[in-house]
Amino acid sequence: MKNAKSLEYGFSNEEFENRLERTQDLLYEKKLDALLISNPSNLRYFTGINTDFWESPTRPWFLVIPLSGNAIAVIPEMGENLFEKTFVKDIYTWSSPNVNGDDISPLKSVLDSLPSRFGAIGAELGKEMTIRMPILDFGLLQDSSKFDIIDAASLIWKLRIVKTPNEIKKMERVSKIVSDVFDLLPTFISTHDSERDVARKLKNEILKRGADNIPYLPVVSGVGGVSQIIGNPTNKLISSGNFLFVDTGATFDGYFCDFDRNFTIGTALDDVKKINEILWHATEEGIKNLVPGVKTRDVWKKINKKIEDFGFLVQGEGRYGHGVGLQLTEPPSISSFDKTIIQENMVLTIEPSIEYEPGKIIVHEENILVSKEGPILLSRRAPKELPQIN
Repeated sequence: MKNAKSLEYGFSNEEFENRLERTQDLLYEKKLDALLISNPSNLRYFTGINTDFWESPTRPWFLVIPLSGNAIAVIPEMGENLFEKTFVKDIYTWSSPNVNGDDISPLKSVLDSLPSRFGAIGAELGKEMTIRMPILDFGLLQDSSKFDIIDAASLIWKLRIVKTPNEIKKMERVSKIVSDVFDLLPTFISTHDSERDVARKLKNEILKRGADNIPYLPVVSGVGGVSQIIGNPTNKLISSGNFLFVDTGATFDGYFCDFDRNFTIGTALDDVKKINEILWHATEEGIKNLVPGVKTRDVWKKINKKIEDFGFLVQGEGRYGHGVGLQLTEPPSISSFDKTIIQENMVLTIEPSIEYEPGKIIVHEENILVSKEGPILLSRRAPKELPQIN
């Protein structure tokens, strides 16, 4: 595997042109005249645009993918230089923000210029999607457009859910970086550290080894487990006898890894050791069943049965994993109600959890590439025995 400095950033124009061609095939299949894109992760997928300016919600940015022909950018003028470096050549700009407000006229003008074969365009309205424009403006666009605007989430996820070799390389890279740091964690933290100290040290090590960003980093500690797994770290010291949960969503060139590691500060309680080992076996069961052709709900059933075989009755129908890519979590869900058929080159997490007492949660998570030869771990497998920090 190449190191972070030599692994190429971005994608070739050919790859983006292939994405455009596949999108237009699906538009025809779904009887849509165009696809309207506004969400940063989708803009990045279709154009390669990468900017931290997404943190500013002042100006909407749009990409219109018509049934045939070139993709069309409809953007504030400050983004023109960025878009000129992409494969997108049809670029319409306006001054934004401006005294009259950011109205919908530039976007409406572009949409009105498109031929209407089916009378509908798709937008990011459905499952795990958001449209990035004021809802009032979107309502005006719906009311004034010659097209019906309908949900195209399933179309977008059909494109994004299976990764290309270049996407996989980026996820493989960041997973290795974080795996290396997790292995080293017991050597650079101690009981003198707070949860925030642990998070800061982790960030430093992960970035030093070549990751680009760490948007997600819960660090939670507690006796016998933790009461939640998504909160930000606090000033609480990681005392002897604590269970320590660390979950990391780090990125390389925009692509995420998402997996956690568990540690014990000093000697672990017997119950903690037992639950940790049960979850290790449940994770193993999930990993081996991630093969092309299997439904995600069937993987959930296998994991659930493994947990129940150890004597635990799982409450509810929560998920035991999910997709990962340009977002920390993506479809599909490994849940009792998700019927997605697993395909080669999906990247998924396996993430079983047990709340074995009220307020005592333990979780395991790994990142796996689905291949026809069998599941391939992108994260380095967690040890069966809970690592100890003295």
